[in-house]
Amino acid sequence: MNQLEARFESLFFRGRWLLAPFFVGLLLAVIALLFKFFKELSHLFFELFTITSEDAIISILTLVDTSLLAGLLLIIAFGGYENFVSKFSIGDHEDRPAWMGKVGFSDLKLKLIGAIVAISAIELLKAFINPWQSNYEQLGWMIAIHLTFVASGVLFAITDYIVGLSNKH
Repeated sequence: MNQLEARFESLFFRGRWLLAPFFVGLLLAVIALLFKFFKELSHLFFELFTITSEDAIISILTLVDTSLLAGLLLIIAFGGYENFVSKFSIGDHEDRPAWMGKVGFSDLKLKLIGAIVAISAIELLKAFINPWQSNYEQLGWMIAIHLTFVASGVLFAITDYIVGLSNKH
């Protein structure tokens, strides 16, 4: 029975590699965002002298939004791979981000909700800059959803703080 259990556990442990394609997919999504980013950037530059200030601000906010999302995808891909699949064996490469190898599941969760709140805030700001593109009900829902994200982030942070306190004792 012990040998059967060892084989099952070995198979189960190797199953973590089933997650690797998900993280590769996130890297491919970053490439897709890169194309979206350059499309928006070229739109901004080619129409810079003909668009309104509000449209320029919305275009810039879209660039910020896209870059935040790309960074979020990389954090999830790197952190998820290191937490669930395998450690990166690149050593102390000079370009290795300081957070790599130190981001646990709890940290990933907080980074995720933080990025979602930032992205939601940018979308809300874009809606307030062009309020005529949304009706009051849509703006109300956007505010409610944003506040829900903020409240979720605060609750995640409080929960992690409490868990951190209980782990110290």
